[in-house]
Amino acid sequence: MNRHKVETIVHGIFLIMGLVTIACVLMITVYLIIAGIPAIKEIGLIDFLFGKEWASTAAEPQFGILPFILTSIYGTAGAMVIGVPVGFMTAVFTAKVAPFRVRTIIEEAVSLLAGIPSVVYGLVGMLILVPGIRKIFDIPDGASLLAAIIVLAIMTLPSIVSVSLTALEAVPKEYEEASLALGATEIETYFKVSVPAAKSGIAAAVVLGVGRAIGEAMAVMMVSGNAPNMPDSIFQSVRFLTTAVASEMSYSSGLQRQALFSIALVLFLFIMMINAALNFLMKHDKEN
Repeated sequence: MNRHKVETIVHGIFLIMGLVTIACVLMITVYLIIAGIPAIKEIGLIDFLFGKEWASTAAEPQFGILPFILTSIYGTAGAMVIGVPVGFMTAVFTAKVAPFRVRTIIEEAVSLLAGIPSVVYGLVGMLILVPGIRKIFDIPDGASLLAAIIVLAIMTLPSIVSVSLTALEAVPKEYEEASLALGATEIETYFKVSVPAAKSGIAAAVVLGVGRAIGEAMAVMMVSGNAPNMPDSIFQSVRFLTTAVASEMSYSSGLQRQALFSIALVLFLFIMMINAALNFLMKHDKEN
């Protein structure tokens, strides 16, 4: 078999794998739409998205998911406010400043964080973080939005650090050498030359972090209190979109089950909107 045939076969395999990925996404999308639309039609789009009460097992059930939407938005935003600066600075330090031994330790720690199961994060948070918040802030229950934000911030660090680190290492050394030759300091070079050159990879890291935060269920279920309350305070026990589905799907039926699929559809659309918005901003920035 000559080289041309081998390359043709390999290209065909790559094409098939790509088509399988696209088919999986389309299948999930179609299934969520088919399963989620009936409940939205029966409940009403406005009542479903902007209703403030979720009581799916009451005598007169209510299916308002606004508390879940706001909780997911606040929780993800809070996790990014904490996780992005920490992860970004860790990546810059590891790629450009840290000695070899320190860098090795950081990379091993990041790899270890990435391999820890979600339930372990939730267990540690429930046993250490939740009691700590209760004692520090003198509140009745530490299971709250604040606990979920802290856990999510820690869980997003591996994605943000590893992808940002790869992007920074891919910046050509000539860029930094030219900056240093023109009289810039090392810190100025890192933040004004290397970081802007790697911004697309850093943006991808942020997207992965957002996806991890908004899609997490088990850990936040264990530390957030899992109560369908409006997130009026960071000390409020709350329920996320993901935990709403995970906590009720096992015993749901009828309209309740359909409503849970509708929640999954809303969550899916959120993630698609975030990715589309970031891609638009990156494309607009490149054009400018």
